[in-house]
Amino acid sequence: MSRKVTAHMFYSVNGVSESPDKFQFDAFGQEEGERMGAALAPITEMVLGRKLWEEWRTFWQSDAVGADDPFGAFINPIRKHVISSTLDGDLDWNSTHVSGDPVAYVNELKQGEGGDISVAGGVETVRSLFLGGAIDTLTLTMHPAITGEGRRLFDETVPLSRLELVDSGTSSLGNVFLTYAMRSRD
Repeated sequence: MSRKVTAHMFYSVNGVSESPDKFQFDAFGQEEGERMGAALAPITEMVLGRKLWEEWRTFWQSDAVGADDPFGAFINPIRKHVISSTLDGDLDWNSTHVSGDPVAYVNELKQGEGGDISVAGGVETVRSLFLGGAIDTLTLTMHPAITGEGRRLFDETVPLSRLELVDSGTSSLGNVFLTYAMRSRD
């Protein structure tokens, strides 16, 4: 039995996924935290792009994060796989460098032992792994905000792709949660 690979991205009403901290500000509350906690509970490994890995590595190991921070307690010890064409050598922060074909790597990781795997980003990492079939479900949390600029998860370079809605919900803060899988091509 293979492990499940999931991804979760935040985005604005106009589809921007880059730098969600710029538009999440007042739309992330207890319900969103509970959903995130439930989604992370079965996760034993993470896949990240280099840029996000570098940002998180710096922040989550810093003194700014308290010992009782729930996400810090989750992310610091978990095994991380970093997709990068520019990194080389051994990585710290319980991380492994992924070289070669990321889709093949994640598909092989799925066949290993352990809990589920989360792909945390960035935009290009989630896009390529989802379109390549390595991600089983993609949850998009749409925040009630419009941002003028930023990269979109699915831009004009993405070919027509059919999705299947597998779960949805709305929070009291106005966030919409949409979980998709690629629709089978039969």
